[in-house]
Amino acid sequence: MLSKNQIKLVRSLEMKKNRKRENLFVAEGPKVVGDLLRAGFKPHVIFSTVERPGSQLVTEEELRRISFLQHPQEVLAVFEIPTERKSAEGLVLALDGIQDPGNLGTIIRIADWFGVSTIYCSPDTVDVYNPKVVQATMGSIAHIPIIYCDLAELISRAKCPVYGTLLDGEDIYQQELSTEGIIVMGNEGNGISQEIRPLITHRLLIPNFSTSTETAESLNVAIATAITCSEFRRRG
Repeated sequence: MLSKNQIKLVRSLEMKKNRKRENLFVAEGPKVVGDLLRAGFKPHVIFSTVERPGSQLVTEEELRRISFLQHPQEVLAVFEIPTERKSAEGLVLALDGIQDPGNLGTIIRIADWFGVSTIYCSPDTVDVYNPKVVQATMGSIAHIPIIYCDLAELISRAKCPVYGTLLDGEDIYQQELSTEGIIVMGNEGNGISQEIRPLITHRLLIPNFSTSTETAESLNVAIATAITCSEFRRRG
């Protein structure tokens, strides 16, 4: 049976300030929770509607009371936020002001699929441990180091190509692309920030192939990330 304190704790973790204070975050569903456990994330408590080793048995109604999902998925776990996730070399992403939790979660999943070694996020990027982000990763949050830092400082010190998708860039399908480097993806509405733009060494454009005069103004940032990563890996 859930206690009032347990309900209060889980529900409080919807807010970033509480996640930071408690150093905890929420994950839901057998896939996401299982991937995090296998990756070595430390569970604070696990609630499940079916008997599982190390979990607290709850009813479906109790799970609905603490779940952030419209349709709860059998298990909800509260994990400790890891204190350090080491970066790796190779192809990395730098996310400059991504605001939408669904976009960030999808980008993490895309990066996992295409073998991106590390994701760096600007401080104003949405919190990776937001429950909506965690859910959208479908477990990929367990596989890639995600590090918040000063992107301008990071890129300034980089000794590798720095790519960025910009409307005044060159056709990505006609450019030389390396197997190592930083790919910068910008904010949903404003793109790459004015601070970061001068640091881009290779300006890329995903061309519009529509022949219609009425067409989309731009691509969703997660879709643009998928296209960009795919093209890098196709060349490699």
